[in-house]
Amino acid sequence: MGHVLAIDQGTTSSRAILFDDAMKVAAVGQEEFPQHFPQSGWVEHDPRDIWASTAATARAAIERGGVSAKDIAAIGITNQRETTLVWDRDTGEPIHNAIVWQDRRTADTCARLREQGLEGMVARKTGLLIDPYFSGTKLAWILDHVDGAREKARDGKLLFGTVDTYLIWRLTGGKAHVTDATNASRTLLYNIRNGRWDPELLELLDIPPQMLPDVRDSAAKFGMTRADLFGREIPILGVAGDQQAATVGQACLKPGMMKSTYGTGCFALLNTGENPVASSNRLLTTIAYQFDGKPTYALEGSIFIAGAVVQWLRDGLKMIREAAETQPLAERAGAEHGVYMVPAFTGLGAPYWDADCRGAIYGLTRATGPGEIAAAALASVGYQTRDLLDAMKRDWAGAAETVLRVDGGMTASDWTMQFLADIIGAPVDRPQVQETTALGAAWLAGMKAGIYPGREEFGDAWQLDRRFEPKLDPVKRERLYSGWQDAVSRTLTRR
Repeated sequence: MGHVLAIDQGTTSSRAILFDDAMKVAAVGQEEFPQHFPQSGWVEHDPRDIWASTAATARAAIERGGVSAKDIAAIGITNQRETTLVWDRDTGEPIHNAIVWQDRRTADTCARLREQGLEGMVARKTGLLIDPYFSGTKLAWILDHVDGAREKARDGKLLFGTVDTYLIWRLTGGKAHVTDATNASRTLLYNIRNGRWDPELLELLDIPPQMLPDVRDSAAKFGMTRADLFGREIPILGVAGDQQAATVGQACLKPGMMKSTYGTGCFALLNTGENPVASSNRLLTTIAYQFDGKPTYALEGSIFIAGAVVQWLRDGLKMIREAAETQPLAERAGAEHGVYMVPAFTGLGAPYWDADCRGAIYGLTRATGPGEIAAAALASVGYQTRDLLDAMKRDWAGAAETVLRVDGGMTASDWTMQFLADIIGAPVDRPQVQETTALGAAWLAGMKAGIYPGREEFGDAWQLDRRFEPKLDPVKRERLYSGWQDAVSRTLTRR
């Protein structure tokens, strides 16, 4: 009973990681699944692919770890956030594909709500901006565009959930319709100050409250898996959205600590403690984690495109065969190439929140080649992180002297991490354990099960792999960043 299974359901793949009683990785299962792009700016997943890949990778991790279900004390779940699913309460069948967090189809709806002067009210209650990114307008769109959906929802025949809720419902055989506070805080429907689904927001989007899951702490009893899935029932004891799980996994458990995850997108969270900090710079106020009914809050900046820009170089431009090829290309380009890439493939997130702008490359000359394009792509992640960090410093004094803890696939690139340290002018710490998102989910579940240590001891166990110190001359740093700001200003539709 000394193992914990962490399910990490992401945007492009599902993963399951088995951790032993010392919180070390014992086995991994991973499976990519298809992405669907019905129209420009639309992104969907087939819920059956999400479920099938999750179940398959969980079984694979257990098998590769050489354990059985009786050796697993608990399951923790972490998930792509804001992705929206609706399914039939009786049959379990989805009524539409999952609408992914990247999807921009509700941009016009969001613009109308902003024009009605509602953004201030929504921000006060949810900590969020009115943007297609969040689940609420996606849910309303499904109810509006699937025949008979609103009537069925009002009759209690349909259920809504983010990915965690859908997976728990499937894992428990439909016995548990639940979520945790971190995922609820990303829906545009949840009041993060009083910890309740908000009636005014539900009425605004015409969402029947009977569709919504129960909200629990991040470490809580979420249900028992069906015995036939893994050989016996296993308790689900930890749940957190992927960025909050990474915050936990990076042991950013004290105010002023900050992490940034570089996956498909980039998400930076700054722990602000027990009091929510309202942003004046278009950042988000969110729940970092919740224990014993008491939320800990964070400021968050969301970048829609980080690792996805490298995927584009590979799959769109066919410029590279694998991600690792970008580093030697960037190194050959040098620092004075003058090319800037603004990767607004699905708009720009914080602090700009422009859903309509699209990607652009500036500074092209006859001398521009693959190296300059690769360097500009990697550098765009550093520039966007600087945007977020500067906004956080303006919002909250506690951000002034922070060290940035990083994780995610892009952190394997030393070039990218050194540029990041150079452009933000602060140390960047890469941990020994790279599986921070899954580790966060595993620790939540294992701590609740009583086999993993408490907060203090867990925080003390965090280990550094490498610190990247800024080396760039401050004058050059600001010149480079000024060029980035100019490129962004040319890209925005709302100037």
